[in-house]
Amino acid sequence: MKVAVVGLGYVGTVTAACLAANGHDVWGVDVDAAKVDDIVSGRSPVAEPGLEEIVAQVVGAGALHATTSSVEALAQADVSLVCVGTPSTARGAADLTYVRHAVADIIAALRSAGGPSLRRHSVVIRSTIPPGTIEKVVNPALSEGLAGTGIAAGAAMCPEFLREGSGVADFYSPPMIVVGTSDPHVASAVTSLFDFLDGPVRVVDVRIAEALKYACNAFHATKVSFTNELSRLFRNLEVDSRAVMSLFCEDHVLNISPSYLRPGFAFGGSCLPKDLRSLLHLARVSGVDLPLLAGTLATNDLIINDVVDRVVACDARTVALLGLSFKMNTDDLRESPNVELAERLIGKGFDVRIYDRVVNPSRLIGANRRYMESKLPHLRRLLTSEPAHALQDAGVAIASTDEPAAVAALLAAPPPHLIDLSGKLGAEVEALPGYQGVGW
Repeated sequence: MKVAVVGLGYVGTVTAACLAANGHDVWGVDVDAAKVDDIVSGRSPVAEPGLEEIVAQVVGAGALHATTSSVEALAQADVSLVCVGTPSTARGAADLTYVRHAVADIIAALRSAGGPSLRRHSVVIRSTIPPGTIEKVVNPALSEGLAGTGIAAGAAMCPEFLREGSGVADFYSPPMIVVGTSDPHVASAVTSLFDFLDGPVRVVDVRIAEALKYACNAFHATKVSFTNELSRLFRNLEVDSRAVMSLFCEDHVLNISPSYLRPGFAFGGSCLPKDLRSLLHLARVSGVDLPLLAGTLATNDLIINDVVDRVVACDARTVALLGLSFKMNTDDLRESPNVELAERLIGKGFDVRIYDRVVNPSRLIGANRRYMESKLPHLRRLLTSEPAHALQDAGVAIASTDEPAAVAALLAAPPPHLIDLSGKLGAEVEALPGYQGVGW
């Protein structure tokens, strides 16, 4: 199939590269010329383990293309996948501006291209969107925009389950493949598109598919804050919350996954915070009270405040922050709690030095770059090339990464105070005199 992927961020680039690697003719389209130039040159515009090699291979084989022209990307395409961002508005709603623009560009391209090969086209939304978006936004736009053209375009919601840092592996081993649509042709097209993946394609009501990603992300977000809330209490009771939660996770009968049930730092990233805000906005406008989810963001912020308070209580003014992105093996800084922590410490007058193996300011693009510039405009000055440089003369070290270089640096020159945000630094580090866990 010829596939157009609209939006070349994390989801779009992983999706485009993996589809191209499995026999499809894939055309990525983005308004950001820098992203397009990266792919045309055989490079990935995002940092993701294993993705650079796949992009280079499929571009070299002529299976993956990139362009800023929707007309070029959509010419004779069977399916278009919308993988654009849905950031939060000032009030917490999902901002559908990029989705609307993407659909409008698809319609314009289909009208421009014409031809009998475009009598049927499937528009598949991969972006996280509120329930009702396909019905109220996408379908009306397609019906109105293609009226009188003879082109039958149907829509579907096909949520992605890609975790940054393991996106390629997640693409090939999804927990489920769900397509929300009432159009049999679209359901068949998406089923064929992903037929190289193991597992059946579940065709469901479109609103179920739209709501599914919110349900998953809200639950993931709740698990992180739920565990950390308990750990803040247990720490004051001299209870190791890791031991408590390790036993807790042995109960798999009630469908509890241990992946997010480990005491640690705040959640962040490009999905959980903004999708939770969007879900709460939907509840407010519907007159529904969701006290647990409303409290989740407050609990998450308390964890960051707790670390700031502990740093303030230390007799030190220089802080080494080991790890900046919201997750190891990614350069995504959007809503990273580590970025928020750095910003608050800098605001209180601390000298903050940052080490992150993956983050390179010159490689940040799009929303990721804009977020960095708004939060840490002087990031280049704060970053160090080695963990030892960040730790030099630091009175407090805050570690969210357990990479070997960071662990070795901590053991070689232990700081007076060390706050462990991950709980994965190992027994030797935990035995250091100044060690303390964020929730134990």
